Amino acid sequence: MAVSTDRLSSYRKQFVSLSTETWLGWGLLLPAGLLMGVIILYPIVDGVLTSFQMRSFLRPEAREFVFMSNYRMLVQDGVFWTALWNSAVLTGVSVALQFLLGLGLALLLKQKVPGITIFRSITMVTWVLPVIVIVIVFNWLVQPGYGLVNLVLAEFGLPTDYWFSNTTWALPLIVLMHVWKNAPFFAIALFASMQSIPDELYEAARMDGASAVQQFRYITLPNISYVAMIMIVLHVLYTFNNFDFVWLSTGGGPLRATEVLPTYVYKQAFDQYLLGYAASIGVVMLIIMMTFTVVYVKLEDLD
Repeated sequence: MAVSTDRLSSYRKQFVSLSTETWLGWGLLLPAGLLMGVIILYPIVDGVLTSFQMRSFLRPEAREFVFMSNYRMLVQDGVFWTALWNSAVLTGVSVALQFLLGLGLALLLKQKVPGITIFRSITMVTWVLPVIVIVIVFNWLVQPGYGLVNLVLAEFGLPTDYWFSNTTWALPLIVLMHVWKNAPFFAIALFASMQSIPDELYEAARMDGASAVQQFRYITLPNISYVAMIMIVLHVLYTFNNFDFVWLSTGGGPLRATEVLPTYVYKQAFDQYLLGYAASIGVVMLIIMMTFTVVYVKLEDLD
């Protein structure tokens, strides 16, 4: 009987202790949870609700529930499909080039040659430059008459132009700006990941007769795959939602050649005052990015 009472007392103490610790934990998390709810959850919920409403930026307090009307209008909107295609091309090409160039640069930074420390520092210069500075530099490069690119083209007897106003070359120029700014960041992250690989793995591989390509394929790539996955997901999200490069360089022109979803959302909300329609485009962007992230992370887990 005494043993049974002692056991009950022990269970009671454990339950009280667990309950106290749990509530204390919830209490500590509560302020951060409320802050996250106000900053992140509320805007998302309000944006989704707005996408089902007819709401003008001129009278944002007036809301009329229209159910799927904004989404039906979106499906029939040719400019939306153009912007979606441009966003996909810009994101896919930019991130692929950033990763490949960053990987090549990381392998270069890994080499133990004189002056490599200075080269590593110089590598990050483009990443720390503000976007507006990069846009100004590229605008100067392609100016007709005195831009460096046009001067070189003229020297070889090739046609010159203000290339940001060219419907064929405006989007590739924006891709180039993204790559120029972000490839070094890829390089530094991948280089840091490579530094954590033990040298013994490479020494053992060399003793087994593995070539440099085989060492890269079976040692380097598997060990940097996790960092590469994080970098790719982050940069896909950044590029797909990026507004400033396009807006500052072309504003979505010429003739919608560089129109992307973020600039189209801005124009619908602040030029056309269609908050509900702009919110529906934003919800589509949210679904696309969430789908991409989940699928990509699942595929990486399978590897």
